Amino acid sequence: MAAGYTSSRSRTTYGISNRIRSQMYVYGNVVTKPAYEPERRTKELERPRKTSRQVRKNRRKALHMSPGYVIFLAAAAILALVVCVNYVQLQSRLTNRSKAISAMQEELADMKEENNTRYNAVMDSVNLDEIRDKAQNELGMVYANSDQIVEYDNPASDYVKQYEDIPEDGILAQSDKK
Repeated sequence: MAAGYTSSRSRTTYGISNRIRSQMYVYGNVVTKPAYEPERRTKELERPRKTSRQVRKNRRKALHMSPGYVIFLAAAAILALVVCVNYVQLQSRLTNRSKAISAMQEELADMKEENNTRYNAVMDSVNLDEIRDKAQNELGMVYANSDQIVEYDNPASDYVKQYEDIPEDGILAQSDKK
């Protein structure tokens, strides 16, 4: 006798009897119907209870709405609708403005890139040695001598706009405060 097998009519395979094995779930489309049909319970129709006249009167009174309450509910519903519509319009405007700002920022970035490209092209085309050579040889320009250079004190700021000749002593303005 092998382990787990018996020679009796109800065979057991590793501790599972035929009766339990037949109740296990069978996968596929060839599952047989059970041999019995469960009883179905049907609800019996409940007969309406007789309610008192006072209860029926209270129920009708509870279902009745006064005209003031109806007007209040209608006004509240209209107000809620107006608020919702305004909110949706505000969201729509906000979205449109965000898109416009994004488009303008992209356009600004493109313009800056184009401006930088053109600036670099102009700066690359300028040769300072060639300009100095042309100014000295063709136009006769020379560097200033030490007696041509006038140094002056600027008491106001570092920015200078020259509207008239610089005085010989080199002082543009004097204050009386000492």
